[in-house]
Amino acid sequence: MLAVLHWLVALLIIAMLAIGFFALAIMPNDDPHKIDILEVHMAAGMLILVLMFIRFIVRMCTARPPQLSTGNRLFDRIAPIAHYGFYVLILLIVGTGYATGILARLPAIVFARSGQPLPLSFATLPTWTVHRALAIALVGLIVLHVVAACYHQFIKKDGLFRRMLFG
Repeated sequence: MLAVLHWLVALLIIAMLAIGFFALAIMPNDDPHKIDILEVHMAAGMLILVLMFIRFIVRMCTARPPQLSTGNRLFDRIAPIAHYGFYVLILLIVGTGYATGILARLPAIVFARSGQPLPLSFATLPTWTVHRALAIALVGLIVLHVVAACYHQFIKKDGLFRRMLFG
């Protein structure tokens, strides 16, 4: 169950980052299709929050394999911080996205299709600026996570990829 949640959330997060950086960020707010993409982005953000909450509960309530050592005490101490950092960053990203939506009146515009226009720019909202900065930080943490996983698999040869699969 934990592996299924891990990979489902990972795919959703990567899709959300791609939509945010490569679709929403470059699309002008007066483009009528932006509302459709915002609808997907906002709904998926809420879904990620729910799945992360479920994943956290499952992680706390189920047995986990022992933590693998990197052979470096500093890296071994950083690993759990980085893993819990995902939860914190995602909670903050969803929170700032939600706050941005409220400030920009997006629920009425996007979900209720009120016909009101989107704000000229989201960049004027401090919550959006933080949302974007946190998303960039999340990309950095994902890169670090992938590098660490590859280090375990290809340098340490401790079978990490096998542990990350289903069963």
